[in-house]
Amino acid sequence: MPETPQELHARAAAHLQVPPVDEWDSWPFTGEIAPKVLRAPGEEIVRDGEGGVDCTACGKPDDDYFWTDETWRLLAMPPGGLPIVIVLEPRVHVDNPATMDDDLLREMGVMLGRVERAVLSVGNIGRVHIGRWGEGAEHLHWWFIARPAGFTQMATSFAEIWNDVLPPTPQEVWDDNLARIAAAMDAGA
Repeated sequence: MPETPQELHARAAAHLQVPPVDEWDSWPFTGEIAPKVLRAPGEEIVRDGEGGVDCTACGKPDDDYFWTDETWRLLAMPPGGLPIVIVLEPRVHVDNPATMDDDLLREMGVMLGRVERAVLSVGNIGRVHIGRWGEGAEHLHWWFIARPAGFTQMATSFAEIWNDVLPPTPQEVWDDNLARIAAAMDAGA
């Protein structure tokens, strides 16, 4: 039988620990850290577009995206410290892969590969991290986070934090990176 949220809280709340992040090359901070208090489980948050109602992503016009086709759209985040951070969304409102039909699932697999290839076409990209969290919005969205080549210190899931630690990429470089990705997508990346 799986552990209930209440059982997990009772077992863990008084026994939180700090992983050895200060030993990890990818940890972007120095100094002591401590875990926050683990709050008791509560109600799930209501996400944007929950149940397909008032979904921000569904209401956005194509002009808000830097690349679109009949089924998918690519959204650029504002410039951060990494070369590129973009989001892939399907046009249709779905919550997660488990709620997609098999045809869209197959197409999504192809799109994940195409977008990764397009991000790599920017050049000087060491790795492309692809993630899906879905905690703030029900509309399915995949993050593509490009780690610059040679910066292995920014490896792992901390790449997203490094994006906020580094000063923003100059706008003209960011715009050129987006243009390269759009061109690669148009060429069938």
